[in-house]
Amino acid sequence: MDDWDRETVLRKPKARATVIRNQSELNAAARQGAIVETLRASNVANKAHHVDTDHRRIAQLDRSDDVKPPEKVNLSVSQAMRKARADKGWSQKELATKINEKESTVKDYEGGHAIPVQQILVKIERQLGVKLQGKKDIGMPLPARGGAKTKAEGTK
Repeated sequence: MDDWDRETVLRKPKARATVIRNQSELNAAARQGAIVETLRASNVANKAHHVDTDHRRIAQLDRSDDVKPPEKVNLSVSQAMRKARADKGWSQKELATKINEKESTVKDYEGGHAIPVQQILVKIERQLGVKLQGKKDIGMPLPARGGAKTKAEGTK
């Protein structure tokens, strides 16, 4: 037990790598006898990593990286909705109630201000009975749902 009390061991903490930011810190480290290692940081001045890159194309992409606003409801869709709703004699509020949406949603779709959501368009199509999705035949009556197949279709 006496051995533990008599002997004291002190250790220096291990030196950590530090970043020297100016000449005075470099001189102080050299005076203390520290190991000094120099590394060259990769930056624009060091062009070794810029081999075979098209800087004009990259710069053009950076400049033209504009955010494109989302598509709005097509004018033909909003007109077909308005016409089909008027033919049924419904108000916008009645149509909104039938499709479980807000009246403002129907107003936005008919005004062409809404961002189209396919689920809402499908509900409106089914209630009004006209085609509102796709590129052609907008405003045409929807085919009957769940109709019986003809013999020609059944034998294919």
